[in-house]
Amino acid sequence: MLPVLFYFIVFLFMRKWTKNGRLARNFAINSTTVILIFSVHFIIFAIWSKSMLFLIFLFMLVTAITFTYIYWKVREEIIYPKVFLGFWRLNFLLFSVIYIGLLLYGTISRAIHSVIGT
Repeated sequence: MLPVLFYFIVFLFMRKWTKNGRLARNFAINSTTVILIFSVHFIIFAIWSKSMLFLIFLFMLVTAITFTYIYWKVREEIIYPKVFLGFWRLNFLLFSVIYIGLLLYGTISRAIHSVIGT
């Protein structure tokens, strides 16, 4: 639950400090992405007892290449700060979905194993 809690704490702090909800949301998303990436890693490690950090970074690299290619095809030029920001926010969305999915899978899996007793 650390990424969700971290997001809300950062959002509330930045909103109070800047008095700008959009800026606070963007800052909270950008700073929570790192927490999400490592949370996904630790959930995978807790479920399967294997470190998949290399595969996570490889996934991010492939996502960056794909995102940059699509951006270039649509805009016909690459503006690196916009590409990186879009890639980073896409990672927030992807890793949020992966985090929730793994959290549900891990919870259901542990509940089934405790009921069955294996």
